[in-house]
Amino acid sequence: MNLLPMERLGAHERAPGQMAFGVLLPWVSAADGNRVAVKIIHERDQFLRTGGSREFPLTHATDPTYGDFWSTEVEIRASPQTAGTSWGQPGRYVYRYVVSNPNVGVLDWVADPFAREFGVGKLSAFTLGYTPYVWSAGETGWKTPRLSDLVIYELMLAEFAPDLDAAIERLPYLADLGVNCLEVMPVSNVALTVDWGFLPIGYFGVDERFGKRSDFQRFVDAAHQCGLAVLLDAVYGHTSTQFPYSDLYRRLQYRENPFLGAFAKDYFGESTDFNRPFTADFFHTVNQHWLEVYHVDGFRYDCVPNYWDGPMGAGYANLVYTTYQTAKRRVADGGAWTRFDAGPGEPLRLIQCAEQLEDPEGVLAQTYTNCTWQNRTLDAAARVAAAPHRHLTDLGFAFGLAGFPASAVHDGERMPKLGLQYIETHDHSRFVCRFGTLASDNDLLREGDRAQWYKVQPFVIGTLLAPGIPLLWQGQELAENYYVPDSGMGRVMLLRPVRWDYFYDAIGRDMLSLVRRCLDLRRSAAEFRTGSHYFYNEDARYQSRGLLLFSRAEAGRFSLVALNFSDVEQTVPFWFPEAGDYVEQLHGHPWDTRAEVAALSEQWLTIPPHYGRVWRKA
Repeated sequence: MNLLPMERLGAHERAPGQMAFGVLLPWVSAADGNRVAVKIIHERDQFLRTGGSREFPLTHATDPTYGDFWSTEVEIRASPQTAGTSWGQPGRYVYRYVVSNPNVGVLDWVADPFAREFGVGKLSAFTLGYTPYVWSAGETGWKTPRLSDLVIYELMLAEFAPDLDAAIERLPYLADLGVNCLEVMPVSNVALTVDWGFLPIGYFGVDERFGKRSDFQRFVDAAHQCGLAVLLDAVYGHTSTQFPYSDLYRRLQYRENPFLGAFAKDYFGESTDFNRPFTADFFHTVNQHWLEVYHVDGFRYDCVPNYWDGPMGAGYANLVYTTYQTAKRRVADGGAWTRFDAGPGEPLRLIQCAEQLEDPEGVLAQTYTNCTWQNRTLDAAARVAAAPHRHLTDLGFAFGLAGFPASAVHDGERMPKLGLQYIETHDHSRFVCRFGTLASDNDLLREGDRAQWYKVQPFVIGTLLAPGIPLLWQGQELAENYYVPDSGMGRVMLLRPVRWDYFYDAIGRDMLSLVRRCLDLRRSAAEFRTGSHYFYNEDARYQSRGLLLFSRAEAGRFSLVALNFSDVEQTVPFWFPEAGDYVEQLHGHPWDTRAEVAALSEQWLTIPPHYGRVWRKA
């Protein structure tokens, strides 16, 4: 994979008031009678009757690698002014391309696939007099956290806060909660105002719903100052029918497409064809753009099966390999790239997280992916919620990430590998819905019965203290209770804002307190981050009574996690492997402490219903 010549693509202000435009349109040549123009209007004028957009023709040339290239330069400030308009003034302008083809006529409203800014709908944008963002002094000292230290908080900006300014104000809260990494759902440009963002039409900038380039740069900068890494949700295996390389060639009635086509699985949207070098180079360039311009710490790659053609293929595996190797070279350049430098002989801290639910173990073992989503824990937890005495063994092994590699060697470099642990994500209803929902006159507006929130507690304790990388979905720590349908447009076209008022009610406060205690424990006790895991798979003694016990141990430290999924308090025997004092960590009541325990002596432990206890050797 190679990097596209971004200095020639999109809209650039070459000199004050002078804009240059460049776009690659393979198979759209002047020799075949095609003509391309750009229409531009100041953003303040777009809804006014005074003065319309101005149109400027582009000149055709041939790029030696990618083929047909169209470009022009426009002297905006030197152009004649029109009374009553803002033309020629600084600020944001919106633009679009127009393709005239001898066979199908004039095709208007073609978005720029290389736009750095966006207007409403399908409009691309640029800022005349754009001033690059100045990063804070501390940004050069920022280090992406170690993989084993990560605690991820998934959020959708449109639901997490009213705007980026409000989201920035919430960052200290997240740091105080105990997370150190944000997984931000797609911010790329989409055609709709209310949308999850998984059908992009523009990849090189922030959708106008969220603000401008500098707004998201400021968000990342502020996150880093709070000790929070930022992962960007990247959608590369499929795209929207409104994506310019889909929309234009469909309207041109071409039999083939230079960018799209059948490749691997075809689950969603328009499938991207990574067998075409242009497509592969495009998405490699998108990755480098976000790493360099926005200082993100890595990516969560959505729907990997859509571009998975094996560990040696041209699709996903090649993309994560090339992204890693390019970042490795850039670390030597210094500056913000050093955030990935973990020291001599250590792999980069660049986070490349797959959503490969079909083979999470394989994507870790076979590619430069260092972490992955996996639904094994969530699915096992759902079965336990339905029948707690029947499926706890499945959950016990899922908590331990049974079968997942802890590391793998790639090109002589040993890289750590981890699976994510979660019971809630954007894709699913809140876990409390599994214990009952409240009726509504509209199925989309159903909600989980928060009165059942206490039943979620042992699942939360387990996921936050098990091996792997814990992930919280926005508002989970406040006992959010939204319902999400399994299919249909109601999944993605309905905003479900975080209800911050839950912070102040008794249920929200109790759940928040539990999450904070678990994450404090994970941060302070190394065994929960990097220690071994042992599942006490004794059905007659534990699982048959609705209990699940596992331990975490490292370097002389031992902790026992005992979870009770049943409706009654349970008292059971346990034999601590090491002598010492064992202090209960969730509440620390004196009567729960086990003092002067002899190694392998029988101890009777009491675990409250729908809750847990954590005993740690002092």
